[in-house]
Amino acid sequence: MEALERELDDCAAETSFSGVVRVDRRGDPLARAYGLADRRWGIANEVGTRFGLASGTKGLTALTVVSLVEERVLELSTPARELLGDDLPLIRDDVTVEHLLEHRSGIGDYYDEEVEHDVDAFVLPVPVNDLTTTEAYLSVLDGHATKFAPGERFSYCNGGYVVLALLAERATGVAFHELVVERVCRPAGMRDTAFLRSDELPGRAAVGYLDGEEQRTNVFHLPVRGSGDGGIYSTVADVHSLWAAFFAGCVVAAPWVEEMVRPRSDAGSRRYGLGFWLDESTETVNLEGMDAGVSFYSAHDPRTDVTWTVVSNTSAGAWPLARMLRERLS
Repeated sequence: MEALERELDDCAAETSFSGVVRVDRRGDPLARAYGLADRRWGIANEVGTRFGLASGTKGLTALTVVSLVEERVLELSTPARELLGDDLPLIRDDVTVEHLLEHRSGIGDYYDEEVEHDVDAFVLPVPVNDLTTTEAYLSVLDGHATKFAPGERFSYCNGGYVVLALLAERATGVAFHELVVERVCRPAGMRDTAFLRSDELPGRAAVGYLDGEEQRTNVFHLPVRGSGDGGIYSTVADVHSLWAAFFAGCVVAAPWVEEMVRPRSDAGSRRYGLGFWLDESTETVNLEGMDAGVSFYSAHDPRTDVTWTVVSNTSAGAWPLARMLRERLS
């Protein structure tokens, strides 16, 4: 691991990386922290610092929903309309839980990544402090026209995963934030993972900073508390625990693990399952996310049991180290 450690240190120095990296090979973990968790007070990142995972949250959302499917609380074929009632009338009646999980629903998106490309410039249409619950997101999700018929093609949809969170809440009567902890974090041993409020971060959580801005944080750019499409906070150790528990069948049973990592769509140079990105030609599975002040990439190769995670409290800081590790470890 010494050579890899030197490469990480060099890449982090060259790119002014702020964040944490962890690599697990043959039961031998390597974890390194760089930069500042809080620039105002000069607080350094540590390997146990909690970072926002942005869209990495979608993997936990998918696991929460699939655990409900496993228990027959929901079905993959359940129409979203069955639980939405009169809410979000522009979502077609034939959109199902499965369509939403695999990003093939065709629903309009409040943050459409086929149109929006600058996360630091995006501003929500409602005050961010209003978004404390999943139900509160209805005002953001409403009013977006259908893009195409369900099942027609893959189109990454952030709003679709908030809809999934809403469906899970309404099917169980339990708040989505609690469902994720109960159904994913606890069985996976993720003790430091939760939907934290950005306006009252605990001392061990990293503040997110906009790229190219020395002191400006992301507090006005993201919901004050995330939901199904992003916003959970975690540590690199907890992310490793998630991969281990997922593939051991501790969160959902082995047949559902296989179903979630079964390719459903070609998505550019990769493929997509249910909540997880899949390598184009290998069995490697990954989660990733990027938001204002947040970037995250984690991969697990079930053949070799190699896992590696890069998380940063800047908008694009994780990518140079993620590319280096992908080339080095693939």
